Order: sequence, then C-alpha cells, then structure tokens
Amino acid sequence: MLITDDSASPKNSLNFDSLWHLYTNWFEEPNVRRGGWSGVIKQPIQVDSGAVEVFIKRQENHSSKTLLHPFKGQATFYKEYRNIRRLTKKNIPTLNALFFGQRGMKAILVTKALTDYQPLDIASLKLDRLQKRALLTEVAKNLRLMHQHHYQHNCLYPKHIFVKYVDGAWRVRFIDLEKLKWQLFKRNAIHRDLITLYRHSGGNWSEKDRLFFFRAYQQEAKLSARSKKLWRKLQMKNATKSKMFFTELSVT
Repeated sequence: MLITDDSASPKNSLNFDSLWHLYTNWFEEPNVRRGGWSGVIKQPIQVDSGAVEVFIKRQENHSSKTLLHPFKGQATFYKEYRNIRRLTKKNIPTLNALFFGQRGMKAILVTKALTDYQPLDIASLKLDRLQKRALLTEVAKNLRLMHQHHYQHNCLYPKHIFVKYVDGAWRVRFIDLEKLKWQLFKRNAIHRDLITLYRHSGGNWSEKDRLFFFRAYQQEAKLSARSKKLWRKLQMKNATKSKMFFTELSVT
C-alpha cells in the first residue's frame, strides 16, 4: 500500500512530520551540495501489515532541472518516486514505495528494504558457472523487459541491480532510478545501459560472461547477423568510452 502525504493520517507513522523529525544514525553519510542536503536512514516502522524494515530518504534544497521545471527543478526523490511507479505499472521489478511527501523544498521517500538481497557484483562472486549463468539470464530477461517499454536506466551499475535466490530461482530488483528516462528509440536505451553495465562489471564478468549475457538478452542461443552487428557496435562504443579494448570474441 502506498501512502502519500495528502492521504497520510496524523496517527499513522507514515506521515511527513513524524518522518521528517525522526532522528537516528545515518545509514549513509548525507550528501551536501549547493546549499542542499540528502540523507538516508534505515528504520523499522509500523504499517497496516505490522513492522517492516524501511529506508527513509530525506532531502532539502536538493533538486535537478528538467524540461518542465527548467529554473527551480524537481526534487530528486520525486523523480525517483515517479520512476518507481512507472516501472511498477509495467511489472518491471524495482523498489516498493510506501510513502512519498513533499513540502516546499523538502521531500521524503520511504521504500521497503530489500531484505536478503545483494548487489549483482557481490552476489555473483561465489557462484559456480551454472549458478552465475542462471543469474545473468534472469537479469538479462528483466533488463530486456525494461527496454521493451523504452525505459533507459541511465546509471546501470552492478551495484544498482539487487538480486536474491529464493526457492531455486533468482529475483531481480532495479534500484537508484533518479536518472531513469523514457526513450523514443529503445535502441538508445539498449546501447547506453549495456555499455554502462559491461564497463562497470569489471573483473566480476569474464569476456564469456558478457557474451553469454548478451545472448540471453537477445534470447538467442546463436546470435543472428543483426545481433552480431549490434554486439560489435557495443564493443566499439564500449572501447571508445572506457579507452579499454576487449579481446575479440567469437560469436559464431
């Protein structure tokens, strides 16, 4: 259940005033810049279903300019909240937003903690070959779904893909959606996100892992001529962007 500031009851722990004045240790050091700040705490709270662990993100004077708001900009947490809702409506796995509220230049976003989930780069470290391929396949499937709806994550680092192994299968959640955007041409989303993911996968992914991921993303056991062309284009762009050239892979 999502509660917004407009619908929050003063008796409910999810209301703007109680959340804004809740003080505990920071989960991460606050980000302070250009006269504003943004910080996160982790806290159990009471909701209708009982106690749940949540992340409470608060900010003040922390905005970014958009086409519709070129001067004052929009609170970055509003952008993240809006994008969480966008992906949720398309059944693309992401965070579960429990509350959003904004008053002037202050904004609060509450999301349910991803209990027992790990970032992709951490989760894949101790997996054997078959387990890792099962994980990469699930990530590829969900990323493809995002791109089919023309959404570009725009900051697709492994640390922004959270995964969890449950009942013999992997679950995937995409986080850090402040920069997510809709692209008219989905190829732009594909190029940007795959290049970013490959470039930041570092030593956790071998060259064979990258090729396997691409095949899983394309849903092709053997790459078609069109897919081979895209693969080579991605390799060239990745090499240009990172100034590091990958060894040529066989895609036959």
